[in-house]
Amino acid sequence: MLKTTRHINQLFLLFILVAALVACGGEANDSASNSADGSAVEVATVETAVPPTATATLPSPIVPTATLPPPAVVNDEPTPTHTPAPTATPEPVALYSAADFGTDRNPLTGELMADPSVLQRRPIAIKISNNPPQYTRPQHGISQADIVFEHVTETNITRFTAIFYGQTPTDVGPIRSARLIDKELPAMYDAAIFMSGSHPLILDAIAQTDIGDRIYRETATGFYRKEDDPTIPFEHTLFADPVGLWEAVEWGHDNRAPHFTTNMAFDTTPPPDGDPASYVELHYSTWSKVVWEYNAEDGRYYRSVDDEIFIDDNDGKQVSAANVIILYAPHVFNHEICVYPREDGGCDLYTTEIQIWGRGYAMLIRDGQKYDVTWLRQNRSDMFTFVDNAGNPVPLQIGNTWFQVVPFYYDDPIIE
Repeated sequence: MLKTTRHINQLFLLFILVAALVACGGEANDSASNSADGSAVEVATVETAVPPTATATLPSPIVPTATLPPPAVVNDEPTPTHTPAPTATPEPVALYSAADFGTDRNPLTGELMADPSVLQRRPIAIKISNNPPQYTRPQHGISQADIVFEHVTETNITRFTAIFYGQTPTDVGPIRSARLIDKELPAMYDAAIFMSGSHPLILDAIAQTDIGDRIYRETATGFYRKEDDPTIPFEHTLFADPVGLWEAVEWGHDNRAPHFTTNMAFDTTPPPDGDPASYVELHYSTWSKVVWEYNAEDGRYYRSVDDEIFIDDNDGKQVSAANVIILYAPHVFNHEICVYPREDGGCDLYTTEIQIWGRGYAMLIRDGQKYDVTWLRQNRSDMFTFVDNAGNPVPLQIGNTWFQVVPFYYDDPIIE
């Protein structure tokens, strides 16, 4: 009996030992299972980019890993980007006859007009000062002129006549007095002339021409004074609102579409056989250096004067042009108009007459190239046109044009 009881106890102890071993094995298996599941959750969190707040919604750890959502593709390669369609090359534009311009292209620039109705108004020519620079620069509105003429006055300082037609700046100035060249320029573009005034004899000479009824002085609608800076002398404070200037022409019953007797040619394709001209430097006597530098990215020439960029104060941007024309013309003293008389009856300085009629030599500069041309103006109402040695028209690039009018005796410009 004792032996039986001992045997039963041994069996009971063996049973307890087996049960303990089984229990320990189960804990080990559960621990391994949790570790494997933890790894599965970690992989899912990284590779499927599940937001942290969504971790609790992952499948139960007992679900086989194969049933989890497929891992996201790791972005080892750059994200594809949209490639814009290539810009179509613009069709060449060639404008040689008046008919080529149609009713929606500006005859003074060749540009297509968003609002062709502006072409039904008369062009206006405005005298803009350029000296002394501390009082006159930066000028206002000059970058929006279709055509600008820079010319010398009596003492080799320069002044501008700016022709406005296709654009309307917010204001223009400072505005100064006219010169004898302003007998010619408004006639070429069928324009009205706006100025502060002029020497009485010069004003009379202009008034005696066929543009005499298109002269507007500072008392006309549109003119105003900017006198907020007391350091600027009174003569440099006259400005104008071009909208008001066109109203003045309207009130004079003279605001109509211009009648052009000739037309400039424009072509987006440069003529052949030009010489390099990415840098243009010319000197008005010893007083002022003008530089035009070509930017191939936009096909325009940018202006600097006396080693400073030349800006338009309306927008703060550097003035540029599609075409620069260095035009040579006779500069002669008109001995009937003395601008600096002496007390003894003599004259220290006569006014200069720039004879821009007939024909002459010019350099037409566009698209980084220079072309030697002959300028023509056979009739008073003709605008400048340009031909080569064979008499064929030499076209301008579409856009605005700056004329640098110079006498023959000036030094040759530097062109590179």
